[in-house]
Amino acid sequence: MRFSVNINFNLKDLKVNRLIRFFVVSDLFFWSGWGLLTPIFAIFIVNRIQGATVLTVGIASAIYWVVKALFQMPVALYLDKHEGERDDFHALISGLILGGITAFSFLLVNSAAGLYFVIFLQALAFGLYTPAWSAIFSRHLDKKNYAFDWSLDNTTIGLALGITAFVGAALASAFGFNAIFVATGVLSFISATILIFVPDLILPDVKTETPPFQDHSPANIGK
Repeated sequence: MRFSVNINFNLKDLKVNRLIRFFVVSDLFFWSGWGLLTPIFAIFIVNRIQGATVLTVGIASAIYWVVKALFQMPVALYLDKHEGERDDFHALISGLILGGITAFSFLLVNSAAGLYFVIFLQALAFGLYTPAWSAIFSRHLDKKNYAFDWSLDNTTIGLALGITAFVGAALASAFGFNAIFVATGVLSFISATILIFVPDLILPDVKTETPPFQDHSPANIGK
């Protein structure tokens, strides 16, 4: 039995609109910042917090995922009930800014209780960011290039996380944990600034067929 596959690939068909490009660049900065934390976060908890154990790390991770999961659903429902993108924009920028504040807050953590509180704030930040980002991104996908636009963003995130995992470990070894938290906070604020200056972000209702909601957060963030 013979199978034949005809693939016509034309780079001219892979045009990405301006708003999607801005969102991908913003994601690059945002996830690069949080990617710096990935390889050192558990070590930070055990080394910085007196009496911290593997259980402390597990509790922190559980708080993040449970709070984020419970919070992002009502946020998504609220955004869906309000027409236009102004509310999505406000939620998105609020999430990015709160994420930056959270990163800087890790500089002050010296107890398990303080850690859990900052992790709680981080969960709220990502709970705002995820549905708001997905809502706006989905509405502005390039026609006939839905899969490519999503893959472009996810590929960008994957490469950023891969590179910054090494960079984060190297920076922590050379300069300590505080340098990582400062870098993460700064990159989060840069991500927010990029989107604030997108001229086409807040538009009248755009009625397009959109793919299902996707949570594109990497599974290891917050651990």
